[in-house]
Amino acid sequence: MNERRLWLSQAALASLALATSRLARAEKPDLSKLYGKIKVVDSFPDYKVKIVESFADLHVQVVESFPDDPGKWQMVDSFPDFKIQFVDSFPDFTIKYVTSFPGVQ
Repeated sequence: MNERRLWLSQAALASLALATSRLARAEKPDLSKLYGKIKVVDSFPDYKVKIVESFADLHVQVVESFPDDPGKWQMVDSFPDFKIQFVDSFPDFTIKYVTSFPGVQ
C-alpha cells in the first residue's frame, strides 16, 4: 500500500513539473528567434502581441526583404514563419515599431 502511495506521489510530482515547464514556455517566447515572414490573423495565432509606445519587449522594424535579424518582420499574406494577433490585453509579449535598431530590449 505504501509503495502505491509513493508511486502516486511521484507521478503527481512528475506531472506538476511537466505542466510547470510547459507554462513557463508558453509565457515567455524566445524573442531573439522571432523574425522572418509574419502574418497578422484574427484567430489561432502563434503569438498574441500588444503594440506599445514605451517599455516594449521587442522593437520591430518592418522590412520589404531580408527579415533575417531579431525584430525584423516582413508582413506577408501567405507562407508565414509566424502568425500574430494584435490584442489589447493578455499579450504574450509587447512590441514597438521602429525605423532602426530592431531587436530584443
